[in-house]
Amino acid sequence: MTDVARAARPKTSIWNDRDFRAVVAQVATVGTILAVALYLFNNTRTNLEARHIASGFGFLKSESGFGISEHVIEFSPASTYLRALLVGLLNTLKVAAAGIVLATIWGTLIGIARLSSNWLIRQLTSWYVEIFRNTPLLLQLFLWYVVLTQSLPAARQALHPLPGVSLSQKGLFYPVLEGEPVHLWMAVLFLVGIALAWLWTRRAKALQAATGQPSPLLLPVLGCLIGPPLVAWAIAGFPFRLEIPELRGFNFAGGASISPELTALLFGLVIYTASYIAEIVRAGILAVPRGQTEAARALGLPGGRILRLVVLPQALRVIVPLVTSQYLNLTKNSSLAVAIGFPDLMSVTNTTMNQTGQSVEAIALLMAVYLTISLTISAFMNWYNARIRLVER
Repeated sequence: MTDVARAARPKTSIWNDRDFRAVVAQVATVGTILAVALYLFNNTRTNLEARHIASGFGFLKSESGFGISEHVIEFSPASTYLRALLVGLLNTLKVAAAGIVLATIWGTLIGIARLSSNWLIRQLTSWYVEIFRNTPLLLQLFLWYVVLTQSLPAARQALHPLPGVSLSQKGLFYPVLEGEPVHLWMAVLFLVGIALAWLWTRRAKALQAATGQPSPLLLPVLGCLIGPPLVAWAIAGFPFRLEIPELRGFNFAGGASISPELTALLFGLVIYTASYIAEIVRAGILAVPRGQTEAARALGLPGGRILRLVVLPQALRVIVPLVTSQYLNLTKNSSLAVAIGFPDLMSVTNTTMNQTGQSVEAIALLMAVYLTISLTISAFMNWYNARIRLVER
């Protein structure tokens, strides 16, 4: 190209470059976000200084001065705020873990029943799903809490469905095994048994894949799990003593208990979340081609084995990604426990904020904890989903 042609060519403005505009837009967006965050930070710090409120996390070492009705670890009003938050976290994890397991089992059963050939079962499960999916969870928690506290008798007129078990408005009280030194060894041996059972299961699957001959699983696995702890217990002389709850005044003392608040919270979360899991399971089963079921039936497999060995393993690839969201929802919905008086992490954090005035720090800790829990659940479910996915040849 000659110099005359270059001079005659119109110059293109740099703003007409799409890539340049994209970079400018991104830099402007990030700068705006940082400016807003800096403004909010400075404004918050100024307001805290004007109200003579100290910032930082030093309050975590101070004495809490309040009690927590339910705690997995030891706690008293003389404990620190850090220990109080730890107690609330453990209560949240306890509810989330139990809720996920129970909601998965119940939701799977309801989802399978939704496809039943029995008209009555199909209609009942359909109404169950529609009712509990379309009513607010908070309203359901209030319902179960009122039912538990109003329909049960007082402690002095408690029901005794089993020897040593008492059921009243104060909760469910039941005997617990008193600790003995051998129990620790039994727990260690049980963990060893789990490892042995896993190795045996893995070996049996490898042997079946190589020879086509199935190996026994049930009795060897039970032997690995129960055998070593039972031997240790026998060597120690079978120590067995129960701590039975007894009525003292207006409440029971001794043993272990499940409060009405925990029962209502767990029951509400399981019933509500299971209604969503049921629809996910139903959709996953319907996503499996009908020819798979027909081929299994042609081989003479009974209906139960077809569902367990053919349909559900393939449906899991559809179910797992969707059910992960329900696990996250259940964990986050457990924060509604504050409405019925269960001392979860949200409730303890709220009390801490009211007593210390450290709202920003407490909320930051609360968000960090819930974010960590959610990311952990997501990572585990993503790992499991990757493990069961189809491997293309």
